[in-house]
Amino acid sequence: MNVLLIEDEKKIAQFVCAGLKEQAFAVDHCDNGVTGFEYACRGGYDVIVLDIMLPGRDGLSILKGLRKAGHATPVILLTARNELDDRIEGLSLGADDYLAKPFFVEELIARIEAILRRASGERTNLVSVGDLKLDRYSREVTWRGEAVDLTGREFNLIDYLMRSPGRVFTRTQILEHVWGYDFDPSTNVVDVCIQRIRKKIASIGVGADGDSPIESVRGVGYRFRKPA
Repeated sequence: MNVLLIEDEKKIAQFVCAGLKEQAFAVDHCDNGVTGFEYACRGGYDVIVLDIMLPGRDGLSILKGLRKAGHATPVILLTARNELDDRIEGLSLGADDYLAKPFFVEELIARIEAILRRASGERTNLVSVGDLKLDRYSREVTWRGEAVDLTGREFNLIDYLMRSPGRVFTRTQILEHVWGYDFDPSTNVVDVCIQRIRKKIASIGVGADGDSPIESVRGVGYRFRKPA
């Protein structure tokens, strides 16, 4: 799952990012409202965790702008305990939930999962493209009916590609959304991870590397094979 965290307090951002990544979430972090709004408008996130008090543009303004522009991505507001009016206004503007500071990251994760269950429903938890099926909540993947044992990072990568079958993603796009912006763009971790996924699919005895659902696009990146 892809999470956008918009939070300017460094310590809070660090422990939230670390906690989410431990649970195999892919996290992008912005420390100001202007950049955060730009990221949020790009789409591609399952949920946005949004602080109300931000430099550049406050969280309620970001939320209002997103809803006005038609973006329905679930939003969890982070508030101070004495910000009752802001919490009420946030919910009226279209926030899905709020969490008062200080909080435990485990509670934030539980709220994210609860919101996604409500927002998506069970049908969208199950993604099927061709012979590959993916369950976002049980985090199980099957290829032609056989289970594929993937790491958290491998699961996030294949989930990201499956969102848009046939669309070509550059290595930089994949790196940013699955690993985060702090990785060296010259690294080959994307290629290595995709090779591992292909080998795991081949190892279950129903396919081969040439039959992989992930296609290489020379000089550009990768795409998930669109069914014929």
